[in-house]
Formats: sequence, C-alpha cells, structure tokens
Amino acid sequence: MTEQKATNVTWHNGEVTRADRFNRLGQKGVTIWFTGLSGSGKSTVAVALEKALHSLGKLSYRLDGDNIRLGINRNLGFSSEDRTENIRRIGEISKLYCDTGIITLNSFISPYREDRAQVRRIHEEGGYNFIEVHVNCSLECAESRDPKGLYKKARAGEIKNFTGIDDPYEAPESPEIVLNTDTMSLEEEVEAILSYLQEQRYLILYR
Repeated sequence: MTEQKATNVTWHNGEVTRADRFNRLGQKGVTIWFTGLSGSGKSTVAVALEKALHSLGKLSYRLDGDNIRLGINRNLGFSSEDRTENIRRIGEISKLYCDTGIITLNSFISPYREDRAQVRRIHEEGGYNFIEVHVNCSLECAESRDPKGLYKKARAGEIKNFTGIDDPYEAPESPEIVLNTDTMSLEEEVEAILSYLQEQRYLILYR
C-alpha cells in the first residue's frame, strides 16, 4: 500500500450524504472492473454496456486503460511497479465516482491479482460497491484478433513487458461475473451484466 506522505490532513465531510446522491440519481454507485488480456473485449463490452445503461436512464462513465494513460497516468509505463501504481490511482478515482452515485466501467488489463485486490479493499474499506468482471478469452483468440497490432509487435520484441507474452496474466479466482468472449455474443455479455446489476438492486431508487 502506498504510504501517506502529506501530514496534518483530515477528510472533510459535507452535508450532502452518499444516500442523498444515490437518491438523486435513482441508482447506487458501483465500480465495475473489467479485467482480461489485451484483445479480450474489455473495452468493447464496456462501451456497449454504457450505451445500454444510458438507454435505461442510468448515469455511467467509462475509464479506459489507454484513455487514462493519455492523461492522469501519462507518467507511468508498463513495469510491474508502474502497473501497480496505475491501478491504485484508478481505484481511488473509481471510489470517488462510486461515492457520487455513478456506475463506473473500468477497462484495464490489470494483470496482477494483488493489484485488483487492493482496489477491492479501497472500495470495501469505505463501504463502496465493487464488481469484478473477468473478460475471459484464450491467448490464442485474443492474439488472433490483435486489433491494435500489439501482439505482433510483442512477438517481434518491439514491445517489452507485454501481458501474455513476456509478462504474466493472473486470472481472477472468484470474480462476480465471468464473460467467456470466445463463445458469447456481445449482446449476451451485456445482458449478463445488466441481469446481475438488477438482481443486486443497483439500478433502482436507493431508498
């Protein structure tokens, strides 16, 4: 866990509560964390889910791996240390969105179990909701898709520390949802997540 360096700082509570915000939006804040190999379909399903939630009148926002590295995490590379810090920062940002009442859709390879467990702890310690979705896809299938040509570059030695090639991917052991994108259609994947959210009562008025 990253050490607290700033001293003499105290969390300042406001007069609008988390429940007030949830009631205003008519939904519960929750972080949905999509993890899987590059090319597994994380961003694709997150985009489709965002559209489906919008059509239901629900407020959501996507945090995508590449998008984040073009902004707040532009100073981080792909070493194990930088990957850990990348995920920690996103966990903290997601927690704030969750506190606001937004359904946050996070698409990150996030290859290490401990990093994902740290994000879960960040949420659970504050009483925030966290759902891990394993976007499960074989390396062979992901590599055959290779939408950005990254596997080809990694195989040629042009990219180092590439997950699945010269860096490991540690699959979730007990995710809330598993999407087998080798065999499921995009519609089936979105429906599986929406069904879970409805069953867990995330999409209803908070009261």
